[in-house]
Amino acid sequence: MNIAIGIPARMASSRFPGKPLVELAGKPMLAHVIERAKAAELGSVFVATDDEEIARVAEKYGANAVMTPADCSSGSERLAVAARDMPADLIINVQGDEPLIDPQAIRAVITPFAEDPFLPMATLAHTATLWDLDNPHVVKVVCDARGRALYFSRAPIPYQRDTTAHPCALRHVGLYAYRREFLLIYPSLEPCEAEKAEQLEQLRVLHHGYDIAVTVGDFESQGVDTPEDLQKVLSLLRQTPDTGGS
Repeated sequence: MNIAIGIPARMASSRFPGKPLVELAGKPMLAHVIERAKAAELGSVFVATDDEEIARVAEKYGANAVMTPADCSSGSERLAVAARDMPADLIINVQGDEPLIDPQAIRAVITPFAEDPFLPMATLAHTATLWDLDNPHVVKVVCDARGRALYFSRAPIPYQRDTTAHPCALRHVGLYAYRREFLLIYPSLEPCEAEKAEQLEQLRVLHHGYDIAVTVGDFESQGVDTPEDLQKVLSLLRQTPDTGGS
């Protein structure tokens, strides 16, 4: 199976402009993401971006840079544009603000495709804490008996009306894998109201009746959404073995 790992990256983040190139432990944050994607050893790594400076950094750290339009509304749309001419069966979407992503998590996200030849998309989750449930910045997911996503939300799901029940709430990990054929279809799908309300691109997939397989495991990772997150990541980075690279 031919696999490519794509990292969508843009400078115009609403909460943290210039985020991909912010310095983290002596090199741009994007460099850490590239190194961890390469450490997964699944296939070629590329950065999909609309910014020339990001493209130069991507090439410097060993990733192919693919220029995409500035008006892509999500990382999935940006990767879909980049993947049009790629000879890949699967495309993995590694977020550009996840400098601590575990290469083992990247490998784990493709597991369901071997079990289901028609599966369009997959992602990851891990057990949520009580703090996660009430935090709107943390995305939760509820799955069916087959391990397919029923819904993703920033709200506490499942809501524990029965206090004697002990539901296993799951925190979504923003790492995706798609069959290339489905990824190319994704931008043509009409955005849905739930996607707009929650600001979660994966809800468009469920709205149109496509499955998303969810692999549950020990996939915790600290992303960088705000400047305040940088110190948390830096502290964790000092405790994490070097993945190698430039």
